[in-house]
Amino acid sequence: MAVIDDADIPVWDLYELSIPCAVFGRPQPELADRWYDLRLCGLRPGAGPLGPGFGVGIPYGLDELARADTVIVTSVPEACVTEGAELPAELIDALRAAAAAGARMVSLCNGSFALAAAGILDGRRATAHWAHTADLARRYPKVRVDDSVLYVDDGDVLTSAGMAAGLDLCLHLVRRDLGAHVANQLARAMVVPAHRPGGQAQFIDRSVPASDDDGLAPVLQWAREHLAEPLTVEDLARRAAMSPRTFFRRVQAATGSTPLQWLLHQRLARAQTLLETTGLPVERVSELSGLGTAANLRRHFTLHVGVTPTDYRRAFPRTTAG
Repeated sequence: MAVIDDADIPVWDLYELSIPCAVFGRPQPELADRWYDLRLCGLRPGAGPLGPGFGVGIPYGLDELARADTVIVTSVPEACVTEGAELPAELIDALRAAAAAGARMVSLCNGSFALAAAGILDGRRATAHWAHTADLARRYPKVRVDDSVLYVDDGDVLTSAGMAAGLDLCLHLVRRDLGAHVANQLARAMVVPAHRPGGQAQFIDRSVPASDDDGLAPVLQWAREHLAEPLTVEDLARRAAMSPRTFFRRVQAATGSTPLQWLLHQRLARAQTLLETTGLPVERVSELSGLGTAANLRRHFTLHVGVTPTDYRRAFPRTTAG
């Protein structure tokens, strides 16, 4: 896996660079026997200054991209986003060569401008930080820009919005490669949400922030622990001591999705973990995850995960008895 950094990015974009380093950069023997081999690449290998007191070592040049199975582009310089400045030709050539060689191409935040400049996003759905999606659409009209989502998984090309959405996308990659159980355990170690679906809204209005004791967090945790039970918005609202209308509004403001959408994603995540870590029949997995019948599980699983439960289980050998 190759991560591209540009030594000219400002110090505040160090966050985007740190995300893949935190997720993929060190072995995780307690989670998987084999982990990612992360290599930081740039136009000018060596130490790159990012600002007063900051620097980053870039051990590899762009020729490393030709050997990578995944290439991640972090934020590009601001001038390339807002002022139409051109990215270096050698970077564009290296990205095109990596894509042609079959590498999975990934961008975080405004790294999508680099993929777009290389033509990799032509005809594809993609996203970027919401403040710059209009610029992306204007400069690259062949890209189907979606400014409303956290990240887009278009198979071998994935793009994300800024900041925390980049972390969501990296955890999504772990989930795709190594399974929901590994991704959940890694997220727990990092003390971040285990799974935020890419279709969740980028901008969530938190003008009135929820407090720890507003009744929402405890009831959502309770719901996660009782997914096998029939749960309705009315039941959860009653447990939270709210009206259904208020509960609906609070959940949507906090998560970017409706209560029923949130429940569905939690149930699918539970089903993924059960398929990976147990030998339970699909019928029992559907019951324990709260999706009812095996047919219902197959329908939602195929729609949201992209494969059948059986095919998903084949891709992830069982790690524990059950």
